[in-house]
Amino acid sequence: MKKVLFIDRDGTLIKEPEDEQVDSLEKLEFIPRVFRNLYLIKQNLDYELVIVTNQDGLGTDSFPEDIFWLVQNKMIKTFENEGIIFNDVLIDKTFPHENALTRKPGTGLLKKYLEGEYDLSNSYVVGDRITDIELAKNIGAKGLLYSGKIKMNEIKKNGLEKHCLLITDDWDKIYEILAFGSRIVKMQRKTDETEVVVELNLDGSGISEIETGLGFFNHI
Repeated sequence: MKKVLFIDRDGTLIKEPEDEQVDSLEKLEFIPRVFRNLYLIKQNLDYELVIVTNQDGLGTDSFPEDIFWLVQNKMIKTFENEGIIFNDVLIDKTFPHENALTRKPGTGLLKKYLEGEYDLSNSYVVGDRITDIELAKNIGAKGLLYSGKIKMNEIKKNGLEKHCLLITDDWDKIYEILAFGSRIVKMQRKTDETEVVVELNLDGSGISEIETGLGFFNHI
């Protein structure tokens, strides 16, 4: 069965500007080490590479299609020049308030991947937003969050800790997870008075979190 790496675009493959719209070639800037690691994934690992991206209002006056495709085609061509060919590119053009099934974390664009020939339980979603981890949950895949801002307590508040294997802002770490698997050890001890759960993540951020009845506490 085929495994897939579903990859977000803005903020994961290319940098997302403050206005959240890459609408000129001047704004096109690639994420550090993304070329090297996607090339290694393509060469060494058995994943189809699929871009899944929300492009709010694409085709409207504020975000014309010709501007989008100028940047998109340049991005794809640059990856091709580095030996990285994407198997598919899935683009949703709706706004958040439309609640379209095709908009991440909805699965409407991924219908063919929900069929039996794909091994989604061993596939991954890589993205920079919590909605990307929600997408991983919705399709039965694993999530890798590319972010230097979102912390695990936010993931837990959304009930997604079982679906997020890693939070990192380093594509080297993403390749390591895909190539060698996660290195997480979890131990649980329960008595009449207390319940202690210890989880050691050797691929984590180096920040520990302690959960008590008062909430989460971070420790470096």
